[in-house]
Amino acid sequence: MLAIRLTVEPDRLDAVALPLRPGAADGTSAEPVPTAVALPAGVADEAAALASMAGLTGRVGEVHRQLRPGAAPARLLLVGVGEGDESGWRSAGAALARAGKDETHITVALPAGVSSEAVRGLVEGLLLGSYRYRLGADTEAPALTGVDLAVAEPDAYQQAVQVARTTAEMTRLARDLTNAPSSVKNPQWFAGQVAAAAADLPGLRLRVREPEELAAEGFGGILAVGGGSASGPRLVELDWQPADAGMHVVLVGKGITFDTGGISIKSVPAMKLMRKDMAGAAAVVAATLGAAALRLPVRITTLAPLAENMVSGAAFRPGDIVRHYGGLTSETTNSDAEGRLVLADAMAYAVQELKPDLLIDLATLTGANAVALGTRTGALYSDNDQLAADMLAAVAAAGESAWRMPLPADYVEHLGSELADLHSAPTQGAGSVLAALYLREFTGALREKWLHIDMSAPSWCERDDAELTRGATGWGVRGLLRWLATLC
Repeated sequence: MLAIRLTVEPDRLDAVALPLRPGAADGTSAEPVPTAVALPAGVADEAAALASMAGLTGRVGEVHRQLRPGAAPARLLLVGVGEGDESGWRSAGAALARAGKDETHITVALPAGVSSEAVRGLVEGLLLGSYRYRLGADTEAPALTGVDLAVAEPDAYQQAVQVARTTAEMTRLARDLTNAPSSVKNPQWFAGQVAAAAADLPGLRLRVREPEELAAEGFGGILAVGGGSASGPRLVELDWQPADAGMHVVLVGKGITFDTGGISIKSVPAMKLMRKDMAGAAAVVAATLGAAALRLPVRITTLAPLAENMVSGAAFRPGDIVRHYGGLTSETTNSDAEGRLVLADAMAYAVQELKPDLLIDLATLTGANAVALGTRTGALYSDNDQLAADMLAAVAAAGESAWRMPLPADYVEHLGSELADLHSAPTQGAGSVLAALYLREFTGALREKWLHIDMSAPSWCERDDAELTRGATGWGVRGLLRWLATLC
């Protein structure tokens, strides 16, 4: 990651970034924002003239680069921050990281009286917009390694920078886990990555159940989905329990490390990105690690049921009856609706054994998510109005997007089965809604304390856009960390 430094006396002025905002008069032409630290003589006037001559608007993410041979600074970058709120600075930071990729160092002159929220947004944007994932040699790797933030009182922003750095680091971890090819990413590998990351943070406890333990304890859904693979399933249980915790939250994330669809095999176009089918597990694990790094006083138990959904003679079949943890049974007529089966086991375990105050699950669950809400928005479900509102507010503040969806009572009848307690993948009704209703059946006494987000669509991005980079987005890490911080 980029090295971020707060300073009151910038000493590296090869490349200086100055913020622009829309002009007060017409809202179209840009004007420089007065900065907290003194700039070399004439730079502010030159920036104003450049903004006018170049037709800059000050809109969020707009960047203009000006060479100044023989002068200091030698390069001037004018960056639009819009209204100057956290979201605008986040996008500006990402745009600056891309526009300045050929620089080795940039100094950003921040406005006088800039808010901590704006600084947090800027740092997140810089660190997330500069993210790259490569396994081989990266001949086009950016040269940019460090950014100084010039402010009047560095100490006032240390916490904002630390929170932003931790949030970005954990979002990048979730992106790394999700981007990793399934040629190396199987359940055992994923569990090992969690163990390595948790080892650096005191106060975390980790338990990984292997197939024999899963069978002994009755995790039938995880075993069924993972049964067709040579790489056996796992259940990761990661616990952060600070002494001053006032609430216990269980986070559950779907962890299908590759999804062929099983016997109900996917088409090639639908299968090619199925290395991302564990993005929910990556998000909840990374959020828990982030909470531990920030020492948030809330107990968090994260459950990541991990399996490969493969085709073999040992794969579960359409029409099989699966017995879940706790005894409920599912008739599964579509082996490509596997994620809900592993989530059901983990949720039932959480309800019966962990008895938390709140139960949250994230999953790349259905293609219907994108049909209903497009590619950037998660589908949020809950019977608890306050919980839903709080989560939506946190997700929005973090720069992510979710929309609350209904849990209609008249769809519940579609979950009926002649052979089992539940039909896991009925063909009637809306796919994302029915998947949520199915999961709700495993919430028991926590039905009113449960929230589910189908985040299949926003877990992946086809092009760079603001702080998102092409590939895995790490969706959910930022929103969860914001929300968890409100419980303290």
